[in-house]
Amino acid sequence: MADFPVLIFLMIAGAAAYAWWNASRAAAERAAAVGRHACQAAGVIWLDQSVHASGLRLRRRADGRLGLERSFRFEYSEDGVQRHVGRLVLHGEELVRFSGPARAAQAVVLH
Repeated sequence: MADFPVLIFLMIAGAAAYAWWNASRAAAERAAAVGRHACQAAGVIWLDQSVHASGLRLRRRADGRLGLERSFRFEYSEDGVQRHVGRLVLHGEELVRFSGPARAAQAVVLH
């Protein structure tokens, strides 16, 4: 009977860890879609077919609630030889900052 509270705690901790992992994966997939779309719109090559998480912090949303802001970087090339770094920031599902291929500025919509 004494193991019951420990089991409940482990189940809650496992559910929290799964929710954290799931939210992180969803944000990385959203970031990859934004990076891929920006590179296609700019007519450049999206290198490595992936994004890399580069930062995480708490930030207030427009409605005043706290939310996670995740930063990602990706690489692209205009000529297939030189690599350039693009960066984007997601606040929840919302794109709040982008720097990347110059010609993609019109295609990437913030918020």
